[in-house]
Amino acid sequence: MNQSVVISGSGVWNPPHTITNEELVDSYNAYSEKFNADNAADIANGRATEMPMSSAPFIYKASGIKQRYIYIKDGALDINRMRPSIPKRGDDELSHQAEFALNAAKIALNDANKNATEIDAVIVSCAYTERAYPAISIEVQNALKIEGFGFDMLVACSAATFALQRAYEMVKSGTAKCVLVINPELTSPQVNYKDRDSHFIFGDVSTAVVIEGSDTCQSEHSYEILGTKAVTQFSNNIRSNFGYVSHAIDDEVFNPDNLFHQNGRGVFKEVCPMAAKHIQDHLTELDYTPQDLSRWWLHQANINMNLLVSKRLLGRDATLEEAPIVLDEYANTASAGSIIAFTKYSKDLASGSVGVICSFGAGYSIGSLVIKKC
Repeated sequence: MNQSVVISGSGVWNPPHTITNEELVDSYNAYSEKFNADNAADIANGRATEMPMSSAPFIYKASGIKQRYIYIKDGALDINRMRPSIPKRGDDELSHQAEFALNAAKIALNDANKNATEIDAVIVSCAYTERAYPAISIEVQNALKIEGFGFDMLVACSAATFALQRAYEMVKSGTAKCVLVINPELTSPQVNYKDRDSHFIFGDVSTAVVIEGSDTCQSEHSYEILGTKAVTQFSNNIRSNFGYVSHAIDDEVFNPDNLFHQNGRGVFKEVCPMAAKHIQDHLTELDYTPQDLSRWWLHQANINMNLLVSKRLLGRDATLEEAPIVLDEYANTASAGSIIAFTKYSKDLASGSVGVICSFGAGYSIGSLVIKKC
C-alpha cells in the first residue's frame, strides 16, 4: 500500500474533580503529623522512621505540577483512608475504565469526523487496566457497536506511542483501515498518598486518537505519520509490583511496594540522555534535524526532564510554543501526557509543519512518532 497513514482525530477527557497542591499537602502533612505522634516512642528508639513534611512550593519546583484531575476525590484526602473511595460496579455494569475510555473516544471520533461503525480495531493502551480480562478494549468495542477486534496493551508511560505504532502498522499493512487508540489513565488508585516523594505525581485523564489511511480521511486537521520508533531497556528504577501473584505468595496486596514507586534521581539521570538520543536517532533516520521541528509534544512527567531533553537537542531552551507543557494543569498522566499536549497544541500548525510525539517511562520504554501537518 502506497497511501500515507494519518492521525485524523484526537480527544482529551478529564474528570470534573481536581486536587490542588495545597489540598494535597494539607492532607499529607496532617497524616504525617498524626503518624509521628502515634509512633513517637518507636521513632525515638529507631524502630520507626519519622515522616517528613511537604509543601506546595516543593512540589511545583520538583515537578512543575500545580494540580491534578481525579476521578473520585472522596477518600483521597481523608487522613484515615488516604486513597480514593471508588464504588464497586457489577459485572453487568460498564466498568470505570471503559467509561473513561468512551468519553475520550467519542471526542476523538467527532474530531476525525468518523462514526464508530467505520472503526476496524480498538486498542486500549495505558499504564494499568482495571482487570486482566475481559479486555477493556473489547468492552469499549461492544459499547460503541464496533465490528472487528480489540486488545489491551500495557507499556507504562509509553503505552500511547507504542499503541500508535501498532495502529500505524495495521493501517499501513492493510489489516485495518481505521484504528481507535485509547489511553484511559485511571492512575489515582495506584498512587501512594502517604509517600511525600510520589503522592503528587499522577492525575486521572483519558485520551484517544484515530489512525487511518489518507484516502479515507475526512477531518479538518490531519497529520501524516512519517515514521515511528520504539525502544526498551530494562530498569528497576520505576516499579509497580501489584499483580495477581501477590495472592499466591501471601503478600499484602496493597503494601507500598505494590503501589507506584521510583528512584526519581536515577530515572532523571538515565532517561533524559536516552530520550534525547532516541529522538535524535529517529530524526536522523528520516533526514530531519531538531531544528526542522515546529513542535515537540513530549511526555509530561516532569518539567525539568522536558526542558533538559529539548535543550540537549536544540542547544538552547525550547519555548513553550515549541514544547508545550500541560503538567501544571494535568500533572503526570502516564501515557496520556504527550497526547494531551498534541491535542491541545497542534491545530495551529501550518501545513507542512513537522513535529514529534514522544513518551518515555518505566521499562525503560521510549516511543516516538514524527508527523507532518497535512
